[in-house]
Amino acid sequence: MDKRMRLFIQEQKNLTFCTSVNEQPYCANCFYAYLPEEKTLVFKSSEKTQHIQNGLVNGHVAGTILPDIGKTGEVRGAQFSGLFEAAAGDLLPAAKRCYYAKHPVALMMKGELWIIKLSYVKLTDNSFGFGNKLIWEKTAEQISR
Repeated sequence: MDKRMRLFIQEQKNLTFCTSVNEQPYCANCFYAYLPEEKTLVFKSSEKTQHIQNGLVNGHVAGTILPDIGKTGEVRGAQFSGLFEAAAGDLLPAAKRCYYAKHPVALMMKGELWIIKLSYVKLTDNSFGFGNKLIWEKTAEQISR
């Protein structure tokens, strides 16, 4: 993944997480943290919420990451898709460290940690020139791991 994409994703803290079940789309906003080596977004939410229930049925999700903007020339944002799952196993300790370091107040909130293993990211950043886009996709070899 291009360094500019990684830095953009690491600098932000809010994502919109989109699911679809039975041709019914649903979106939710979540605070997140990023595990760059794993190319994985980590967020916390209750298993009872609609977006988590949908993600458990259909793990193919998409979303956006946008900072606050003031002018068109300052537009920056990332669109992503990936595979949704519970933060578990060997990844759970790293997910906890990463997420709670960025959002310590979440330690006091109910909910579980969830992850999105990124398979595609498109970064639009007008600071590189109007309409400039960077794209990263997992290779076939990376998908098979």
